[in-house]
Amino acid sequence: MTALRCIDKPDPLAQNCPSRDMLDLIGDRWSLLIMLVVGQGTHRNGELKRRVGGISQKMLTQTLRALEANGLVERRDFQTVPPHVEYYLTPLGASLQRALAPLFGWIDREFSAVLAARAAFAARENAA
Repeated sequence: MTALRCIDKPDPLAQNCPSRDMLDLIGDRWSLLIMLVVGQGTHRNGELKRRVGGISQKMLTQTLRALEANGLVERRDFQTVPPHVEYYLTPLGASLQRALAPLFGWIDREFSAVLAARAAFAARENAA
């Protein structure tokens, strides 16, 4: 019953609401980083792997497929040998990118404050 109710109006606090799937995808660090890179323009798989430090090929592929399945990223296969595939944001993905821009801005502005808070917490923990 909860899931049906939240289809009319998404309620991420409802346990069975499908909107939680979107939060899982958007809240995943790899999704956010890939969206950040693809939001800067069309990229090939190898470019994405180089730009998103630390991501494995398997995780890159899984994340791109999830973003594509949710309509955020489009995969363009040029059907050539060797393979040439590019990824770019869809209009829906561009809309999400605009919504994420303030989050990335906050990270830029507050990064040093977060590092200071971590250091203060670690000092308190070590003193205890």
